[in-house]
Amino acid sequence: MTAPVSRRILLAPTLSLFASTSTLLCCALPALLVIIGAGAVMAGLASNVPGYIWLTEHKAQLFAASGVLLALAVFMRWRGRNAPCPVDPIQAKACMRLRRVSGVLLYASILIYVVGFFFAFFAADLLL
Repeated sequence: MTAPVSRRILLAPTLSLFASTSTLLCCALPALLVIIGAGAVMAGLASNVPGYIWLTEHKAQLFAASGVLLALAVFMRWRGRNAPCPVDPIQAKACMRLRRVSGVLLYASILIYVVGFFFAFFAADLLL
């Protein structure tokens, strides 16, 4: 039996993951679809997904908000890097597992953010 997971510990990495995924959807997905010749899919996506055009029109604000959330998540992870885990072996194991999951979520968020940032602001200049 494992100890329950604290929602507070996973909050910042999870929010940063959702925010960085939205940057990927707004900017990298269209480039990928056009590169592989699926322009019709992109047109269908733009016309059928509510709010998609709004995301692409406000990409600077989207990336700024995502960057702030990522910075907050990195800060919270750095601040808790030396926090002790409980003495109870079951809770200590859950604590260490949660730290690993939190780290994976954070690094995945950063990678997704960087890919989205590249496609949003640099890919058009470099690839065209």
